[in-house]
Amino acid sequence: MILNEKSCNFDTVKKLISILLLTLYLVSTTELYQLLKMPLLIEHYIQHKNLNPEMSLTAFLKTHYDHPVKDSDHDQDQRLPFVSHGSLLSAVFTINSSLDFHCIEKVFTPIEIKKTFYKSALYNKEILNSIWQPPRFLQS
Repeated sequence: MILNEKSCNFDTVKKLISILLLTLYLVSTTELYQLLKMPLLIEHYIQHKNLNPEMSLTAFLKTHYDHPVKDSDHDQDQRLPFVSHGSLLSAVFTINSSLDFHCIEKVFTPIEIKKTFYKSALYNKEILNSIWQPPRFLQS
């Protein structure tokens, strides 16, 4: 029973880690990071609602997204979600000009292979070959 509970806990942890990693990947590589700016949108809507109590949410969204106006809070408007888009994954790689690569010429010395010839009375090629013969068929 304890093994089953540990397995269940491990599966839950695996699932949570998978969801976390997927969320981190999507937030960092897509426009989903804009959803993290939703509290700014709500706060900015409350500010506009305090200034003009008759303003509806659709009027607020139309003012800021459909026909944006450059007014006194333009900087704050630019921080709202999905107003400005940035490329998070653009990276510039440069090589330092003082970094030089040099190829070192290596000298290779050939290795001499000594050939050894066996001329011994114990080594007889025909004796060794006589062991290996094809199978014979007996005819009766």
